[in-house]
Amino acid sequence: MANAAQSPGLRIGSLRGAPVYIGRSWPIIAIIIIFTFGPQVTYLRPDLGAGGYLVAAAFAILLLLSVLVHEAAHALVAQARGMAVHQVVADAWGGHTSFDQDDTSPATGALVAVVGPLANAVLAILGWLVLQMQGDGSAVTRFDPISVPTLLLSAFVWANGFVAIFNLLPGLPLDGGYLVSSLVWAVTGSRSRGAVVAGWCGRIVAVLAVLWAIGLPLMRGQQPSMITTVWAIMIGGFLWFGAGAAINRGQAAHVLGKVQVGQLLRPVFVASGPTALSSLPQNADIVVTTADGTPWGVVPAEIATQVRASQPGLAVESAALRQPEPWVAQVENPQADVSQLVRVYQAGGGAASYLLVATGSGQVLGIVRTEDLRVALNAVA
Repeated sequence: MANAAQSPGLRIGSLRGAPVYIGRSWPIIAIIIIFTFGPQVTYLRPDLGAGGYLVAAAFAILLLLSVLVHEAAHALVAQARGMAVHQVVADAWGGHTSFDQDDTSPATGALVAVVGPLANAVLAILGWLVLQMQGDGSAVTRFDPISVPTLLLSAFVWANGFVAIFNLLPGLPLDGGYLVSSLVWAVTGSRSRGAVVAGWCGRIVAVLAVLWAIGLPLMRGQQPSMITTVWAIMIGGFLWFGAGAAINRGQAAHVLGKVQVGQLLRPVFVASGPTALSSLPQNADIVVTTADGTPWGVVPAEIATQVRASQPGLAVESAALRQPEPWVAQVENPQADVSQLVRVYQAGGGAASYLLVATGSGQVLGIVRTEDLRVALNAVA
């Protein structure tokens, strides 16, 4: 469980074990909604006065629920496909679901991506059906004197319909971008190439979205409203920078994929702390463990050789270099790329000098010097 310093916001529950949060940035979007939607409510219902802003606040809460349903759909399908979901967050830019993607496939990636917009489409259809049962379906597109519940429901239908369609646009960081990424991955066999292509598609979508919202009215001799301009710039900026991050991740993954773990592995012998150096094999690094088998340090082969010559009876724990947590990387086999090693190294703040490499079952494959890892990555970059 994340502590207060690590959590992304206010925890409001869990979804099949995954914590659900309202992000710290969500109030920003709520305030924007209140002060953009509020004046429209008071225009349509002047009798409400300042109460129109309370209606806008209620709409912001409905949008929050829509975001949570959207992200819950991602999380539930990811879990059903065997992926570990770490957290679900509703924030200023809609939301995000964090899960392990190492063992996924193009089909799973596409399925997890598409269910989010589909969930919004279902919400829009359900809301529309309720409006029809009220006999006021026209409220979806025409706001005459209208009851507050119908006004909210109409806005809810429109918003979820828009989110469903917009999120399917073919570019990262939108869900449609993950569909593009999965398609390119399936066709080329390269996951990193899929991310790069989908990222560039996302930048195209960002430019087209701003041109459609601002440029098109200007070309027609019309002045786009301030609300339209603000939202277009916000959404365009979000898409542009999100797409750029996806391109960078894809390019980094391409570099990582060029280096296999086996190319960097050094032979290692595992021993408990009190073991005498003289009793251990030579020409191998030594991983030192506690009495219960937890690895905590390394005696490099060169240091072990020097110490044996001067103090052959010295215990390995006295010569060991303690490594900061985390420093144990799990990979399936030596043919795996070094992406997991890089994640573990970064998680430790880049402080580890060595990374112990083991399989998921605990079989030790060897040890990697982080300096060797940096050199190898620089060579292929």
